[in-house]
Amino acid sequence: MKQIINGHILTPNGWLEGGSLVVENGKIVEIAADSTPRDGAEIIDAKGAHVVPGGIEMHVHGGGGRDFMEGTEEAFRVAVDAHMQYGTTAIYPTLSSSTVPMIEAACETCQKLMDEPNSPILGLHLEGPYFNMAQAGAQIPEWIKAPVAEEYEPLLDKYPCIKRWDNAPELDGSIPFIKCCVAHGCLPSIAHTRAKYGEVKAANEAGMTHATHFYNAMPVVYKNREFKEAGTVESILAEQNMTVELIADGIHVPPVMLRMVYQIKGVEKTALVTDALAGAASNETTAFDPRVIYEDGVCKLADRSALAGSIATMDRLVRTSVQQAGIPLADACRMISETPARIMGVLDRKGTLEVGKDADIIMFSPNENLDLTFVMQMGRVVKNEVA
Repeated sequence: MKQIINGHILTPNGWLEGGSLVVENGKIVEIAADSTPRDGAEIIDAKGAHVVPGGIEMHVHGGGGRDFMEGTEEAFRVAVDAHMQYGTTAIYPTLSSSTVPMIEAACETCQKLMDEPNSPILGLHLEGPYFNMAQAGAQIPEWIKAPVAEEYEPLLDKYPCIKRWDNAPELDGSIPFIKCCVAHGCLPSIAHTRAKYGEVKAANEAGMTHATHFYNAMPVVYKNREFKEAGTVESILAEQNMTVELIADGIHVPPVMLRMVYQIKGVEKTALVTDALAGAASNETTAFDPRVIYEDGVCKLADRSALAGSIATMDRLVRTSVQQAGIPLADACRMISETPARIMGVLDRKGTLEVGKDADIIMFSPNENLDLTFVMQMGRVVKNEVA
């Protein structure tokens, strides 16, 4: 049994000042307004730090120098462990557009690791390959195509670990694909697209309720001759039930736009993601993908024609939101935990600090730097630098 005392604890009812939190067998068993030590508990003194739910990473390609596209247990473990040091306590490993054999290899690994006790891996996220070539960005163009039922149906049938699959809904065959995902408990998400409002609306009605790295790889309002036409961005904003995720590294989406989306969609429908590549949480200077370079604190295609992903970590998302976008700390923390949990259907056990939920807990320093000082995953202390 462990007890965190003297914390500034974020609960669903707001901040609890000077409170304590008791963890046993990987679960939160008590949250109290006082910090009286419990008999037999191992004491962890937060010393006034912000105690918040651990980050749930919905979109991440790798870290620690390894990429999930490698498909191996070693690559998965290294990347997951690297991000855990920066506040990610639950994760959905992401594959960029890949071949069926690559997807199968990653699924086999993902399913095996998910089945381990107290695994931080909650499922696999497939970013492609059913995308619009005109918005390919850093996706490998040779593998991009319209949805192929003979591919996706067997994969969804065989691998329940596939929890999310991204698609450009304007492509032929997308509506059956979206419905197939929904039927298999897999979240369909709009991405790398040039969908117009009618196409976004039709996809939403079919079950596509989420938007991948919002604002990136999708057009904003544009002119059709002398008339304006809503882009994909405005179409998603107009569909009130659609949730969005933003890469909150301060580069992919300018902080003022991050704040604007937060104001429009609200905390409950805005998640923060890293979209990190292998170079995140590492000292690597060379990208896994030879077409990609690291420059200006971000990943770019070598010809600088597009951003390719980030090297951000979970703690950076919070600091960017608070320090650059002016978002309250409580809301920034909810957008890395509660909102992703709600979107991915795991809010019953993760995403908030409540009795009975998994003990996924992180702490930020009480000063304006918001340094990440503590990480606990399912009751296991992964990092403890509380001053």
